[in-house]
Amino acid sequence: MLVCDFSLAPIPQAKRSKLQGSNARPAKNSPRWCGLSLWLAAFSAFFSLPSLSQQRESSAPVVVQPGAPGQPTRTLPPSTRAKLPPLSEADVSFMQGMIMHHAQAIEMTGLIPSHTENKELRSLGARISRSQDDEILFMKRWLAARGEALSMPMPGSMTGMEHRDSAGHEMDSMPLMPGMLKAEQMEALRKARGAAFDRLFLTGMIQHHSGALAMVKDLFGSPGAGQDAEIFGFATDVDTGQRAEIKIMQSILENEFRKEEKR
Repeated sequence: MLVCDFSLAPIPQAKRSKLQGSNARPAKNSPRWCGLSLWLAAFSAFFSLPSLSQQRESSAPVVVQPGAPGQPTRTLPPSTRAKLPPLSEADVSFMQGMIMHHAQAIEMTGLIPSHTENKELRSLGARISRSQDDEILFMKRWLAARGEALSMPMPGSMTGMEHRDSAGHEMDSMPLMPGMLKAEQMEALRKARGAAFDRLFLTGMIQHHSGALAMVKDLFGSPGAGQDAEIFGFATDVDTGQRAEIKIMQSILENEFRKEEKR
């Protein structure tokens, strides 16, 4: 800390002559030294003001909104907050319906450990169960974030079924969505064992997956639907993943038929 002594006490003549006759620097607390130091400090502070201002400006958040094709971007005020895109009734119905759809697939795969020793089928079933259980959680979060019910309204005329998925999520009585197995198909699957179970499971799950593809097609065919980024990505993943699994199941079925023919 600089301490300056600006007292006007006269300097003795002998000391003044001695200082004038030497090259000694002024004392750090002398008026001359303090004046020079204060001038330098003021000079430095003046030229550092723009830099400080720039630092403050650069630390403020910058929100940029991309423009439409051919249009420039816009810089929005820092107070701008993200908003969820407008809801489409078709988007909500798709998510609610797909929760029900996935729930039955998980119920079907839950029968595999006790109904067959087929290693390919066991591996495929575990894959379907994991992915669809995770997707149910995602769909529930998506609906809850938008204040929507997790299940579709239940018209009294629709046939339903009770279900609890592999993660312990209790599902209410639910209507049959496209591709879902009817009650008699599910009962036949529960009673079958070994190769008979394998055949019923594969044909049933191919039917089930094909229904999911139809639901995705209906979603993207609905005006204004599928525009939400999360919905679009999810539905696209469902379409891609289930098409691939259909091919796997068709291949397993063909191998099973070949084995039977050789017998």
